[in-house]
Amino acid sequence: MKSYLALSSAAIVLLIAASAAARQLPPLPAIPAMPSAEAPDSHKAFSAISLPTAPAATPVVIHVSPQGADTGDGSSAHPFHSIERAQQAVRRLNGSHDVTVSLADGVYRLTTPLRFTAADGGQGGHIVRWQAADGARPIVSGGMAVTGWALSDQARGLWVANVPRGLDARHLWVGDQMAQRAQVEAPRSAFAFTATGMTIVDPAWRFLADLPDASRIEVENTGFFTDRRAMVERMEGDTIRMQQPGWRNNLIGYDTLARTLAGEKGRLFFINSLAFLREPGQWFVDPAAGKLYYKPRAGEDMARTEAVLPRLETLASISGSYDRPVTDLQFSGIAFRHSSWLGPSSAEGYASQQSGAYLAGWIPGFPEDPIRDCSWGCWAFETMRNRWRQQPAAVQVSAAVRVTFDRVDFSHLGQIALGVGNNPEAHDSGVGYGAAGVEVRRSTFTDLAGGAIMVGGITPDAHHPPRPEMGVRNVVIANNRIENVSQDYKEQAAILVTYAAGTIVTHNDVSRAPYDGIDIGWGWGVNDPGGSGAYRTRTRGYYDQPGNIVYDTPTILRDTVVTGNRVHRVKTWFADGGAIYHLSADPGALIADNYIYDVPGAIGLYLDEGSRYLTVRGNVVDGAGIWLNANTMGGYLPHRTTTDNLAIGNWYNSGRLLGAWDDYMNNRSVDNVLVRGDAWPRAARKVIDQAGVEPSKPE
Repeated sequence: MKSYLALSSAAIVLLIAASAAARQLPPLPAIPAMPSAEAPDSHKAFSAISLPTAPAATPVVIHVSPQGADTGDGSSAHPFHSIERAQQAVRRLNGSHDVTVSLADGVYRLTTPLRFTAADGGQGGHIVRWQAADGARPIVSGGMAVTGWALSDQARGLWVANVPRGLDARHLWVGDQMAQRAQVEAPRSAFAFTATGMTIVDPAWRFLADLPDASRIEVENTGFFTDRRAMVERMEGDTIRMQQPGWRNNLIGYDTLARTLAGEKGRLFFINSLAFLREPGQWFVDPAAGKLYYKPRAGEDMARTEAVLPRLETLASISGSYDRPVTDLQFSGIAFRHSSWLGPSSAEGYASQQSGAYLAGWIPGFPEDPIRDCSWGCWAFETMRNRWRQQPAAVQVSAAVRVTFDRVDFSHLGQIALGVGNNPEAHDSGVGYGAAGVEVRRSTFTDLAGGAIMVGGITPDAHHPPRPEMGVRNVVIANNRIENVSQDYKEQAAILVTYAAGTIVTHNDVSRAPYDGIDIGWGWGVNDPGGSGAYRTRTRGYYDQPGNIVYDTPTILRDTVVTGNRVHRVKTWFADGGAIYHLSADPGALIADNYIYDVPGAIGLYLDEGSRYLTVRGNVVDGAGIWLNANTMGGYLPHRTTTDNLAIGNWYNSGRLLGAWDDYMNNRSVDNVLVRGDAWPRAARKVIDQAGVEPSKPE
């Protein structure tokens, strides 16, 4: 069979024209003749051609309204009431038509998560669109409105409302803001940490042992880069015994609860007791009695203020299978709100490792004295590194191709908002990874307990997919506004991309985050070809542990583009990490034309362990403590990590350059410019002006 590449331009035109005639379309114009002395220029030759296209098919429109009825026919006059009923109608039409589901204004309260399978996407090239009706702002909510407030304790200013018994959410939204669970901060010096819990050494804190429902009290510790949680089992006198395995899992690894790398800056909290309800904007729920208590903020009238308590842990699962993925599914103009992930309330707690990843389960070979022997890594910890879990997102996408979110509002959610191709346990469907061509455009992420977007998984199947369909590829995150995120799970990056190929993160505005703005990569270089010599040391012994093998093939992480983003007011809680941060080898990666500002004392651009093959170009870093850091791990020399990177033509007005930028590491710092104050040159000013969300173009 002849290849089309071997045919002349004229022959190609004849083939296309013949095909057009067969479809009864008008013939194509001839390609302009090329001078014989010139080599063929395909771009020039085809630029003059206007290809005829078949008229776009008019989609079938299904109407849904909170005032509708599921006994209706889905017409504008008789809309359906529920999204689930509209799904049934879609499945009868999407094999032969494009289908648009038009959602009228109002709140669609879910009693179970929405589940979109392969049957719900476009079939045979058709598209299914779920969109807001003209002028409407439909809200898909996993919460219930809380009403009927009454003054409960005048002296303390507490109000109470009835809620269903047994409902024990971790989050509450009052007056369009996330409220804080009742809590008190305690000095770490008031306690001694043990393998089973804590001992109270400061008599001022002995009142804890007298509190009721001790098993519902949670301990939180924020360190250098982790935000760790564990549940109390019981309190007796000076002894606080913690639930397992959550407590012990928080004692091993790095930046642990008992020996945080933050030192005196580590912060310890006790959460979730009515006795702690002292500050305005805090709340407590008693699930046994069905009572919700709240202390209003200044100016809040509980007779008029809306309060919403989540009933669901997740809102939507979009997932097929690797053999039959969800295809061609679009969401536009819809709001997803009100969820609350309950995982940390269990005996597992939340043994945070980094940005939504956590350690769980019973660990083999657990050290006898974990605080002494495993607070700077140990073999038992390394055994589990490839088995960390990921926090499930409120809206989840896996085993899916060409799923688009356009002008979608993700807000008031009790975890990461949108998860794309994460670990299987992070998906309601039980199917992880396998997301390709997913696009998130012109959407809003705000007032979130966790991060905004998490792309990719962290297990061996994520970094070396056993079959091509499992890879996460070609995700686009563009022109989104992300602000006020990670309010509860503070260690989560606003945008995280772990193992994925060809991800583009462009022209987003990211602000008000306690941890990083944009994080790319995972694995600290241990899964890259040849492995990492730093992890063969006696202390870490990573490759001595079952399942932790040395790969001679690269991970799926490659060709990441982070460009044109505006990142500011991040790094407000944790010292570690960077406004834009990177891990492990990423061939073809580009971090360019980003504007980072208002991160005083923090790191602007951070290439962490194993980062390789990156070009960092034309970025503007304003007011950082360290404008660029490469963690080249000097303590592990002569082993080479974080090599073969180029930083060229960046501008900064403060901060240091850290790491080994030398011939041995083959890291190059070239033509980077220190600017005085705000006297940015014209080229830097152009980057500043063009960073962030681009102006909307007429449709």
